[in-house]
Amino acid sequence: MHEHVETLRRFNRSFTQRIGVLDDSFLGSGRPLGPSRLLFEIGQAAGGVGVLELRTRLGLDSGYVSRLLRQLESEGLLNIDTDPGDGRRRTAQLTARGRAVWNDLDRRSADLAEHIVAPLSPRHREQLSTALAAADRLLRAATVSFDIVDPRSTDAVFALTQYFDELDRRFPDGFDPGDALVADAPMLQAPTGVFVVAHSTEEPVACGAVTRIDDSTAEIKRMWVAPEWRGVGLGQRMLAHLEGRVRDLGHSRVVLDTNSTLVEAINMYERSGYQPVPRYNDNPYALRWFAKELH
Repeated sequence: MHEHVETLRRFNRSFTQRIGVLDDSFLGSGRPLGPSRLLFEIGQAAGGVGVLELRTRLGLDSGYVSRLLRQLESEGLLNIDTDPGDGRRRTAQLTARGRAVWNDLDRRSADLAEHIVAPLSPRHREQLSTALAAADRLLRAATVSFDIVDPRSTDAVFALTQYFDELDRRFPDGFDPGDALVADAPMLQAPTGVFVVAHSTEEPVACGAVTRIDDSTAEIKRMWVAPEWRGVGLGQRMLAHLEGRVRDLGHSRVVLDTNSTLVEAINMYERSGYQPVPRYNDNPYALRWFAKELH
């Protein structure tokens, strides 16, 4: 672990120095990194972006974001308005002058990136691009949050819909969830259950649920990982997180079922210590059943 931590720290020092993070004038724009990054994020959304979404996306303190927004607004670069659809929500949108500044910032960023890679041969540029893409994916995977949500929330319904659609594509005879989105909701929330969505910033990238079977046993259900997020250990982490939730609910044993088509899931369960058990439910799509004692 120490070696990996030191590698990451060394990269952070090298990278931040080369892109000028510590400069008072980031990319020669006349502004430091904080307001420049905020301006860039607002400009990414053509129709503006919610202030709460900005704080969540950047992981910044609300007071700090408010100060930066006031600074940029005083410079005539953006407008802060109340969302007409939700009076509690504030949105930030670039002015015409702000868009011109954004375009200049985007150009400066591209020029710097081109300057950095220019001395490398085409082969080494390709190596750098591949390595940075892998690093970005792994860093985002390492920093996802596991959040308890209402199973009827927008993010939960999105994740479950993606999950059900994938089952319908993969199962030989398709998959019909019926009214599961509504009918299952009560058992997937307190006090008898929990529904978890993994977020990368505000994007739902995985989900899973726990529900009570009896005093000692709970069931893990609805585990899904977005296809583009597979291969970075997120499924294993979601499974471990859900096992922790099982313990929090006071259970010492966990069960789950799956379909034989989902060989990746079966392999993960077996690696995680789950043992085959006889059928324990009437799920018509289940062909394999597993259990694990939690210690």
